[in-house]
Amino acid sequence: MRNVLLLVFVLALPGSFRSGQAVGTQVIVLGTGNPNPDPERSGPAVAIVVNGTSYLVDAGAGVMRRAEQARRGGVAALDPGKIGVVFLTHLHSDHTIGLPDVIHTGWIRDRVGALQLYGPAGTSAMAMHLTEAYAADLENRRTGLQPHTEDGWRVDPHDITAGVVYRDSNITVTAFETPHTNWPRALGYRFDTKDRSIVVSGDTRASDAVVTACNGCDVLVHEVYSAEKFLEQKPEWRTYHAGSHTSATQLAELAVRARPKLLVLYHQLYWGATDEDLLREIRKGYAGAVVSAKDLGIY
Repeated sequence: MRNVLLLVFVLALPGSFRSGQAVGTQVIVLGTGNPNPDPERSGPAVAIVVNGTSYLVDAGAGVMRRAEQARRGGVAALDPGKIGVVFLTHLHSDHTIGLPDVIHTGWIRDRVGALQLYGPAGTSAMAMHLTEAYAADLENRRTGLQPHTEDGWRVDPHDITAGVVYRDSNITVTAFETPHTNWPRALGYRFDTKDRSIVVSGDTRASDAVVTACNGCDVLVHEVYSAEKFLEQKPEWRTYHAGSHTSATQLAELAVRARPKLLVLYHQLYWGATDEDLLREIRKGYAGAVVSAKDLGIY
C-alpha cells in the first residue's frame, strides 16, 4: 500500500502533466480552495477530462487561470476556449464567482457555441443576470473591431434535479442531492466513462447520498474540514460547519462505506492544520488510498 500511495502522490503534483499520452479519463482538481482568500489555492473547480473533452464542476475564483496552466502543462482539453460544459453543485459565491470568467474568457479564446451550464434551481436566473451585467462588454466586443465567434458568449442554462442530467459519447453524468445548510437544493455528481467512475461531493455534510453514488467508485473527490481544529472555532461557526461540511472523522467513516479506490480531499478547511494533519485524522478510521489535493493535482 505504501508504494501505491506514493505513486498517486507523484502523479498529483502540479506540473506533472503527461502530454500526448492516452491516459484514459483524468480527474484534474483545478482549485481546492474555500471562501477564505488563500493565494496558494484557487476556488473550487474540478475537471473531468475524457477523450480530449473537459467537463467542469464548479467555477471558483481563478478557474480559467488554472485551466490555462493545465493547458500549458499538456492538457489540451483545458484550453479555456474548449471548456463548454459546466456543472454547478450549488450557488454559493466561492463555487460560482469564476463563472463570468468561464463565460467570457472562453469566448475571447474562441469558444464555438453556447456554454452548456447545469445546476440547481437558480442557475438559469444567475446566467441571465450575468449576461445582463456584462451587456456593455458584449456590445463592445460584438460590434467593435475585435474578432470573435458568433455564439461563444451565450449561455444555455439548465435548472436540474437528481437523476441523469447529461449524456454524450464520452460520459454519463448523474446528479444527486446533498445536505448543505440553508440551501433548498445542493448537488453532487457522478461521472461514468468507459474506464472510470468519479464522484464529486460538492459542499455537504456527511451524507448517505454520497455513499450510494460512489459505491466502489474509482475516485471520490470530497470536501473536508479538520475535526481537531473544528473544536477551536467559535460556537456559531461550529453550528454552521456541522450542518454544511464534513469532518475528517466523518469522512473516514463515510469512505469505509463508500469504498472508493481513491479518496481525494478538496475544499479543505484547515484552520491551521496541514495536509498531513488531515490525512492523519482520516487514517485513524480509514485504511484506503487517500490524498489531500493541491491545485492542478491529477488523479
